[in-house]
Order: sequence, then C-alpha cells, then structure tokens
Amino acid sequence: MRRLTLALLCATYLVLSLIVALTLWRNGGGWGAGVAALVGGLGLCFAFHGLIERALETGAIRGDIATLREAHAILLDQVERLDVRLGQVAAVVADDQNRSEELLDEVHMLETLVQRMGRRLEEHGEVSAFPTRFGGDVKQSDALLETVRAALTDNRVDLYLQPIVNLPQRKTVFYESFSRLRDETGRVLMPAEYLTVAEPGGLITAIDNLLLFRCVQIVRRLAKQSRRIGIFCNVSMASLGDETFFPQFLELLTANRDLAGALIFEIGQQAFDARGSVEARNMGKLADLGFRFSVDKVTDLDLDLQDLSRSDVKFLKVGAELLLSELTEIDGRLVLNALPDLAAEDFAQLTRRYGVDVIVEKVENERQAVDILDLDIGYGQGHLFGEPRAIKDAVLAEAGPAPAVLNPMALRRAAAG
Repeated sequence: MRRLTLALLCATYLVLSLIVALTLWRNGGGWGAGVAALVGGLGLCFAFHGLIERALETGAIRGDIATLREAHAILLDQVERLDVRLGQVAAVVADDQNRSEELLDEVHMLETLVQRMGRRLEEHGEVSAFPTRFGGDVKQSDALLETVRAALTDNRVDLYLQPIVNLPQRKTVFYESFSRLRDETGRVLMPAEYLTVAEPGGLITAIDNLLLFRCVQIVRRLAKQSRRIGIFCNVSMASLGDETFFPQFLELLTANRDLAGALIFEIGQQAFDARGSVEARNMGKLADLGFRFSVDKVTDLDLDLQDLSRSDVKFLKVGAELLLSELTEIDGRLVLNALPDLAAEDFAQLTRRYGVDVIVEKVENERQAVDILDLDIGYGQGHLFGEPRAIKDAVLAEAGPAPAVLNPMALRRAAAG
C-alpha cells in the first residue's frame, strides 16, 4: 500500500512539472525556459517527495512502536496470569504432598498393626487342629485355616460394597462393606465358610484390620469426588477388646477423625448385648471421636433403646423377613409380636426418638418394599436395591497405596521380634 502511494505521488509530480513547462513554453518562454521549468519542477517535487516519504516512514515507525507496546502489554498480562496459575498449581501440589504424607503415616501405622498381628498368625499357623462348628474333620479344618492364613498373608482380601438407599426415593445414601477372601485359585470364600476357622484361629482381628484400611481408602476417594456417603464397616468385639490391637486402632482413627461422619462401625446384636466393660469402654472412646455405631443381625425386636442410645448406636438393621413375620393383627390394629402395645407403623418413629434409624436389610422383592413403606421405615438394603459389588484394585490404588499387608517377610520379622 505504501509503495502504491509513493508511485502515485511520483506520477503526480511529473504531471505537475510537465504542466508548468508547457505553460511557460506556450507563453513565449521558448524551449529553454520550458526545459528549465520541467527540471526545476521535478527537483522541487522530488525534494517535497522526500519530506513526505520521511513523514510516512516516521508514521509507520510510530505505528510499529504502538503495536509493540500493545503486544508487550498483552505479554505482560499473560505472564501475570501464568504466574497466578503457577501459584495455584504449587498450592495444589503442596496440598497433595500433605495428603500423601498423611496417607503414608496411615500406611506406616497400619503396617505396625499388621506386624503385631503377624506374630499371632505365626502362632496359630502352627496349631495342629481344632474342631469345626459343623463337625467337619480335622484335616479339612487345618486345610481351610491354612487357606485363610495364606489369603491374609498374600493380601487376597477383596472389598465389596452394597448400597443402602433412602425410602421411598431409593437414592443411595450409604454403603455396607463386606470382606471376601480368595484362595490361590481365585475362588471367593464366603464369610460363612472362612469364619468357621478364622474365629477359633484368632484371625478375625486381622480381617477387621484389612477391611478398615480399605474402607478408609474408599472414604477418601469419595471425599475427593465431593461425595459425602457413609460406609458401614463391620468390626468384631474381639477387635474392640484386643489389648494389643485396639490402642493402635484408636490411634489410627484419632489421626483420621475427619472421617467420623463417613465411617459407621457395625456390630451384631448378640455380640453387642454380650459386650463386656472393656468393649463398652472402647466403644465409648470411638464415640468420643465422633464415630457412630450400627447394630445388625437383629433376632429380637424387644430392644433396650436407652442402652442403644447411651452406646451411640445410630442405626439398627432388621431383616425384612424377620420384621414382616413379626407383624400381627390384634383388635383390628397391626402390631409387632415383640411390641404388642405399639402400632407397627410407630416402631420406626419410636426408635428415632432415641436417635436410632431403622434400616431394613435383605429386601428381595417389591412386595416387601411396599410393606416396609407402610411401616414408615426410612432406609432399605438388599438385592432389590443393589447387590454387593467388588471394588476393583485400580479404584483402591487411586485412593492411596496399600501397605505390604501380612506378607511373609513381615510375618518373619514380627515373629523374630
């Protein structure tokens, strides 16, 4: 564009010089005057042209400088934004590092628990035989005990979660966790199978230990996703009363008391009713940290609700078949056999007065769900709402590294120590 402008100006200068020269020649100036006027006019025009060209160059330079200043301002703005972003990234990295350090502390603490449990495993691993509950022969019991022990040693303990939903919306509000052991072929051992040897063999605390760690991993993963869903984690009275295990267990939970709202410890009704002073005192220590309790495996609805309330039991799980089989009609009114003076639909309301919510578990069909809704029950659990599903190792790995749980080296170190 600039070159075209200069070319047009040169053409204009030439035309003006020719006009002046022709005018002098026609007015009697002769050829000499005309040529002199042409040459002089061209000289003046080109001198004037030089001034215009320098002015244009100066303007172009000023424009370039303005463009550079604008680009510099944009660059400075981008640098400032990048600096802010880097600061944010640094803060996130520092936060993640802090979380990693916290999780590492948990792993170290859990490894200490595991090593202490290893000594007990070594001791019971040498037991020659003991009778089974169901009258199985001694060799089968020994083989099953060794299978359970190997599953713990090789960390073949899986976590299963089953949803607990609110009623009638059926939205998942909790999960119940289950532990499943696998033998060396990958076959899953159900609790009814391995508990027959795990309890007499002193391995229940080790299983509780692993289940707790996996529950902590899942709770932390859910927290990262901003999902505030509680997990019911089974714990045995043997763990609550173990003088070696429980102090470490309490220390771990004290360091993670931020999980108190998301972890609910579950105990069977028979074990709860038979708890001793040590177990009750240790439950109180957990309650002081903010952790809640649930009573399941209910076989008797004639409950001591005051005792449940004093023990910080916040949930009561009743099987659908048991609850519905308790319904009977007296004088035209539907009541529970265990509570004949109370209308059946007031049972859940009565427990809520003591801070205890009823969860009906093992709900298998829609008919049961309808009958439960008539009783004003707030929560349900069972295959109708969702079956227990295994949590993949990859999911657990995202929530944090698992410790070297009950590996042979740890067992040997523990036994040697």
